[in-house]
Amino acid sequence: MIYVDGFLLAVPKRKLRAYKALAKKACAIWMDHGALEYHECVGEDLEVKMCKPFTKAVKLKRGETVVFSWISYRSRKDRDRVNAAVMKDKRMQPLMKGPMPFDVKRMHYGGFESMVDG
Repeated sequence: MIYVDGFLLAVPKRKLRAYKALAKKACAIWMDHGALEYHECVGEDLEVKMCKPFTKAVKLKRGETVVFSWISYRSRKDRDRVNAAVMKDKRMQPLMKGPMPFDVKRMHYGGFESMVDG
């Protein structure tokens, strides 16, 4: 079973282009170091009524949208190896400098063991 890092964050709509550019660069780096998949998804159907929507989890503000992302790996051990290599990669340094196109303090993150794969 695979291992997944999941992310949930709020991104100002006016900064989506900058976020997408950052994500494309990050995707290449993670994939180069062995991630199996890298996905960045922007909210489209967020006004759900049956449960607590992601908009509440990230405390969405006017002019923002939700981004849901995940990266999959062969195992947690492989995730740890890939992430360590990513953090040492010289291409990551410029991505981590300067203001981010989202509020890092409102980002949610966690590592997950796969339970059911289809």
